[in-house]
Amino acid sequence: MNDLFNIKDYVVVITGGTGVLGRTIAKYLALNGAKVIILGRKEDVGREIVADIVNDGGQAEFMKTDVMDYATVQKNCDDIMAKYGRVDTLLNAAGGNMAGAVISPDQTFFDLKVEEFQKVLNLNLTGTVIPTQVFLKPMVEQGKGSIINFSSMAAFRPMTRVCGYAAAKAGISNFTEFMAAECAKKFGEGIRVNAIAPGFFITEQNRALLTNPDGSYTQRGNDVIRQTPFGRMGDPEELCGTIHYLMSDAAKFVTGTVAVVDGGFNAFAM
Repeated sequence: MNDLFNIKDYVVVITGGTGVLGRTIAKYLALNGAKVIILGRKEDVGREIVADIVNDGGQAEFMKTDVMDYATVQKNCDDIMAKYGRVDTLLNAAGGNMAGAVISPDQTFFDLKVEEFQKVLNLNLTGTVIPTQVFLKPMVEQGKGSIINFSSMAAFRPMTRVCGYAAAKAGISNFTEFMAAECAKKFGEGIRVNAIAPGFFITEQNRALLTNPDGSYTQRGNDVIRQTPFGRMGDPEELCGTIHYLMSDAAKFVTGTVAVVDGGFNAFAM
Protein backbone atom coordinates (compact mmCIF):
# COMPACT_ATOMS: atom_id res chain seq x y z
CA MET A 1 0.00 0.00 0.00
CA ASN A 2 1.30 3.46 -0.93
CA ASP A 3 1.02 5.78 2.07
CA LEU A 4 2.84 8.78 0.61
CA PHE A 5 -0.25 10.99 0.83
CA ASN A 6 -1.55 9.60 4.12
CA ILE A 7 -2.14 12.43 6.62
CA LYS A 8 -4.32 10.50 9.06
CA ASP A 9 -3.78 11.70 12.64
CA TYR A 10 -1.50 14.55 11.55
CA VAL A 11 -1.83 17.42 14.03
CA VAL A 12 -2.33 20.47 11.83
CA VAL A 13 -2.38 24.08 13.08
CA ILE A 14 -3.93 26.70 10.79
CA THR A 15 -3.54 30.40 11.60
CA GLY A 16 -6.15 32.62 9.98
CA GLY A 17 -8.32 29.55 9.74
CA THR A 18 -11.62 31.43 9.94
CA GLY A 19 -11.27 32.99 6.48
CA VAL A 20 -12.84 31.61 3.30
CA LEU A 21 -9.68 29.80 2.24
CA GLY A 22 -8.66 28.70 5.74
CA ARG A 23 -11.99 27.14 6.61
CA THR A 24 -12.14 25.22 3.31
CA ILE A 25 -8.65 23.85 3.80
CA ALA A 26 -9.36 22.99 7.44
CA LYS A 27 -12.42 20.94 6.53
CA TYR A 28 -10.66 19.13 3.71
CA LEU A 29 -7.74 18.14 5.93
CA ALA A 30 -9.99 17.06 8.79
CA LEU A 31 -12.10 14.89 6.52
CA ASN A 32 -8.88 13.27 5.30
CA GLY A 33 -8.00 12.22 8.82
CA ALA A 34 -6.01 15.14 10.21
CA LYS A 35 -6.60 16.63 13.64
CA VAL A 36 -7.08 20.29 12.86
CA ILE A 37 -6.62 23.20 15.25
CA ILE A 38 -7.95 26.47 13.86
CA LEU A 39 -6.33 29.62 15.26
CA GLY A 40 -8.08 32.92 14.65
CA ARG A 41 -9.59 36.05 16.14
CA LYS A 42 -13.27 35.44 15.36
CA GLU A 43 -14.40 33.04 18.05
CA ASP A 44 -18.01 32.71 16.87
CA VAL A 45 -16.93 31.95 13.30
CA GLY A 46 -14.27 29.54 14.50
CA ARG A 47 -16.71 27.52 16.58
CA GLU A 48 -19.16 27.44 13.68
CA ILE A 49 -16.46 26.01 11.40
CA VAL A 50 -15.51 23.41 14.01
CA ALA A 51 -19.14 22.35 14.42
CA ASP A 52 -19.48 21.92 10.66
CA ILE A 53 -16.34 19.78 10.51
CA VAL A 54 -17.33 17.63 13.49
CA ASN A 55 -20.85 17.12 12.12
CA ASP A 56 -19.30 15.70 8.97
CA GLY A 57 -17.10 13.31 10.93
CA GLY A 58 -13.85 15.27 11.16
CA GLN A 59 -11.80 16.23 14.20
CA ALA A 60 -11.19 19.94 14.83
CA GLU A 61 -11.11 22.60 17.50
CA PHE A 62 -10.77 26.37 17.67
CA MET A 63 -8.39 28.49 19.72
CA LYS A 64 -8.47 32.26 19.84
CA THR A 65 -5.16 33.87 18.97
CA ASP A 66 -3.28 36.97 17.91
CA VAL A 67 -0.50 36.05 15.50
CA MET A 68 1.34 39.27 16.31
CA ASP A 69 1.54 38.50 20.03
CA TYR A 70 4.24 35.97 20.87
CA ALA A 71 2.89 35.11 24.33
CA THR A 72 -0.58 34.34 22.97
CA VAL A 73 0.75 32.09 20.22
CA GLN A 74 3.04 30.35 22.69
CA LYS A 75 0.06 29.67 24.97
CA ASN A 76 -1.79 28.20 21.96
CA CYS A 77 1.20 25.94 21.30
CA ASP A 78 1.46 24.87 24.94
CA ASP A 79 -2.24 23.94 24.99
CA ILE A 80 -1.93 21.99 21.74
CA MET A 81 1.14 20.11 22.94
CA ALA A 82 -0.56 19.28 26.25
CA LYS A 83 -3.50 17.72 24.40
CA TYR A 84 -1.93 16.19 21.29
CA GLY A 85 1.75 15.83 22.16
CA ARG A 86 2.99 16.95 18.76
CA VAL A 87 2.55 19.36 15.85
CA ASP A 88 3.03 17.93 12.37
CA THR A 89 2.06 20.85 10.12
CA LEU A 90 1.72 24.61 10.50
CA LEU A 91 -0.25 26.52 7.88
CA ASN A 92 0.43 30.24 8.14
CA ALA A 93 -2.77 31.50 6.50
CA ALA A 94 -3.27 34.63 8.62
CA GLY A 95 -3.03 37.89 6.71
CA GLY A 96 -4.92 40.73 5.12
CA ASN A 97 -4.83 44.27 3.83
CA MET A 98 -5.83 47.78 4.95
CA ALA A 99 -7.21 50.69 2.98
CA GLY A 100 -4.38 53.03 3.94
CA ALA A 101 -1.78 50.62 2.51
CA VAL A 102 -3.52 50.70 -0.89
CA ILE A 103 -2.89 53.30 -3.59
CA SER A 104 -6.08 53.65 -5.62
CA PRO A 105 -6.08 54.91 -9.25
CA ASP A 106 -6.99 58.45 -8.18
CA GLN A 107 -4.14 58.58 -5.63
CA THR A 108 -0.35 58.74 -5.76
CA PHE A 109 2.38 57.22 -3.62
CA PHE A 110 2.23 60.31 -1.40
CA ASP A 111 -1.24 59.24 -0.24
CA LEU A 112 0.14 56.01 1.24
CA LYS A 113 -0.41 55.93 5.01
CA VAL A 114 2.88 54.66 6.38
CA GLU A 115 1.38 53.55 9.69
CA GLU A 116 -1.14 51.32 7.89
CA PHE A 117 1.58 50.10 5.53
CA GLN A 118 3.48 49.01 8.65
CA LYS A 119 0.41 47.28 10.09
CA VAL A 120 -0.05 45.29 6.88
CA LEU A 121 3.61 44.24 6.97
CA ASN A 122 3.22 43.18 10.59
CA LEU A 123 0.01 41.21 10.06
CA ASN A 124 1.24 39.30 7.03
CA LEU A 125 4.99 38.98 7.53
CA THR A 126 5.54 39.23 11.30
CA GLY A 127 2.28 37.29 11.70
CA THR A 128 4.01 34.47 9.81
CA VAL A 129 7.37 34.75 11.57
CA ILE A 130 5.98 34.52 15.11
CA PRO A 131 3.89 31.33 14.68
CA THR A 132 6.81 29.80 12.75
CA GLN A 133 9.19 30.47 15.60
CA VAL A 134 6.76 29.08 18.17
CA PHE A 135 5.55 25.95 16.38
CA LEU A 136 8.93 25.09 14.89
CA LYS A 137 10.21 24.16 18.37
CA PRO A 138 8.11 20.99 18.82
CA MET A 139 8.82 20.02 15.22
CA VAL A 140 12.56 20.22 15.87
CA GLU A 141 12.16 18.19 19.06
CA GLN A 142 10.24 15.44 17.26
CA GLY A 143 12.58 15.57 14.25
CA LYS A 144 9.87 16.09 11.66
CA GLY A 145 7.43 18.76 10.57
CA SER A 146 6.17 20.82 7.69
CA ILE A 147 5.48 24.56 7.58
CA ILE A 148 3.43 25.99 4.72
CA ASN A 149 3.28 29.77 4.34
CA PHE A 150 0.81 31.75 2.26
CA SER A 151 2.40 33.90 -0.41
CA SER A 152 0.50 35.53 -3.29
CA MET A 153 0.58 36.47 -6.94
CA ALA A 154 1.47 39.93 -5.64
CA ALA A 155 4.83 38.51 -4.52
CA PHE A 156 5.89 37.74 -8.11
CA ARG A 157 5.13 41.08 -9.72
CA PRO A 158 4.37 44.56 -8.33
CA MET A 159 0.62 44.75 -8.88
CA THR A 160 -1.04 48.12 -8.89
CA ARG A 161 -2.79 49.37 -5.74
CA VAL A 162 -1.71 46.78 -3.16
CA CYS A 163 1.58 48.39 -2.13
CA GLY A 164 1.77 47.12 1.45
CA TYR A 165 0.28 43.69 0.83
CA ALA A 166 2.60 43.00 -2.12
CA ALA A 167 5.68 43.99 -0.13
CA ALA A 168 4.63 41.72 2.73
CA LYS A 169 3.92 38.73 0.50
CA ALA A 170 7.23 39.15 -1.32
CA GLY A 171 8.80 39.04 2.13
CA ILE A 172 6.97 35.81 2.92
CA SER A 173 8.32 34.14 -0.21
CA ASN A 174 11.84 35.22 0.72
CA PHE A 175 11.34 34.15 4.35
CA THR A 176 10.12 30.74 3.16
CA GLU A 177 13.31 30.15 1.19
CA PHE A 178 15.46 31.41 4.04
CA MET A 179 13.77 29.15 6.58
CA ALA A 180 13.95 26.11 4.32
CA ALA A 181 17.74 26.33 4.21
CA GLU A 182 18.02 27.40 7.85
CA CYS A 183 16.02 24.42 9.08
CA ALA A 184 17.63 21.85 6.79
CA LYS A 185 21.16 22.94 7.70
CA LYS A 186 20.60 23.24 11.45
CA PHE A 187 17.80 20.80 12.26
CA GLY A 188 18.02 18.16 9.53
CA GLU A 189 16.01 17.07 6.54
CA GLY A 190 12.91 16.23 8.57
CA ILE A 191 11.86 19.88 8.75
CA ARG A 192 10.48 21.31 5.52
CA VAL A 193 9.32 24.87 4.81
CA ASN A 194 7.35 25.72 1.68
CA ALA A 195 4.73 28.22 0.58
CA ILE A 196 1.65 28.27 -1.57
CA ALA A 197 0.87 31.21 -3.85
CA PRO A 198 -2.83 31.31 -4.67
CA GLY A 199 -4.02 33.09 -7.75
CA PHE A 200 -7.28 35.00 -7.46
CA PHE A 201 -10.00 33.58 -5.24
CA ILE A 202 -13.04 35.50 -4.04
CA THR A 203 -12.76 36.10 -0.28
CA GLU A 204 -14.44 38.47 2.12
CA GLN A 205 -11.41 40.76 1.94
CA ASN A 206 -11.32 41.18 -1.83
CA ARG A 207 -14.98 40.63 -2.77
CA ALA A 208 -15.79 44.35 -3.06
CA LEU A 209 -12.62 44.94 -5.07
CA LEU A 210 -13.26 42.18 -7.61
CA THR A 211 -17.07 41.99 -7.82
CA ASN A 212 -20.02 44.35 -7.96
CA PRO A 213 -23.04 43.96 -5.65
CA ASP A 214 -24.86 42.05 -8.42
CA GLY A 215 -22.01 39.52 -8.66
CA SER A 216 -20.57 40.79 -11.93
CA TYR A 217 -16.88 41.60 -12.10
CA THR A 218 -15.51 45.07 -11.48
CA GLN A 219 -12.88 46.49 -13.80
CA ARG A 220 -10.26 45.00 -11.49
CA GLY A 221 -12.00 41.64 -11.62
CA ASN A 222 -12.14 41.71 -15.40
CA ASP A 223 -8.44 42.57 -15.51
CA VAL A 224 -7.75 39.44 -13.45
CA ILE A 225 -9.85 37.24 -15.71
CA ARG A 226 -8.12 38.62 -18.79
CA GLN A 227 -4.73 37.76 -17.26
CA THR A 228 -5.81 34.24 -16.22
CA PRO A 229 -5.63 31.66 -19.06
CA PHE A 230 -8.28 29.51 -17.34
CA GLY A 231 -10.62 32.50 -17.68
CA ARG A 232 -12.07 32.33 -14.16
CA MET A 233 -11.38 32.84 -10.47
CA GLY A 234 -10.24 29.87 -8.41
CA ASP A 235 -12.42 27.79 -6.12
CA PRO A 236 -11.07 27.50 -2.54
CA GLU A 237 -11.19 23.69 -2.80
CA GLU A 238 -8.58 23.90 -5.56
CA LEU A 239 -5.89 24.83 -3.02
CA CYS A 240 -6.40 21.69 -0.97
CA GLY A 241 -4.57 19.19 -3.17
CA THR A 242 -1.37 21.23 -3.28
CA ILE A 243 -1.41 21.74 0.48
CA HIS A 244 -2.10 18.03 1.04
CA TYR A 245 0.91 17.20 -1.14
CA LEU A 246 3.25 19.68 0.54
CA MET A 247 2.47 18.48 4.06
CA SER A 248 2.65 14.76 3.22
CA ASP A 249 5.58 12.41 2.71
CA ALA A 250 4.91 12.69 -1.02
CA ALA A 251 6.85 15.98 -0.77
CA LYS A 252 9.62 14.54 1.40
CA PHE A 253 12.36 16.07 -0.77
CA VAL A 254 10.54 19.36 -1.36
CA THR A 255 11.56 22.41 0.63
CA GLY A 256 12.03 26.10 -0.10
CA THR A 257 9.53 26.18 -2.94
CA VAL A 258 6.58 28.47 -3.60
CA ALA A 259 3.86 26.38 -5.23
CA VAL A 260 1.69 28.40 -7.59
CA VAL A 261 -2.05 27.62 -7.85
CA ASP A 262 -3.31 30.32 -10.17
CA GLY A 263 -4.96 29.02 -13.36
CA GLY A 264 -1.94 30.21 -15.33
CA PHE A 265 -2.04 33.85 -14.14
CA ASN A 266 1.68 34.13 -13.39
CA ALA A 267 2.72 32.41 -16.63
CA PHE A 268 0.70 34.64 -18.97
CA ALA A 269 2.62 37.52 -20.52
CA MET A 270 0.18 39.20 -22.94
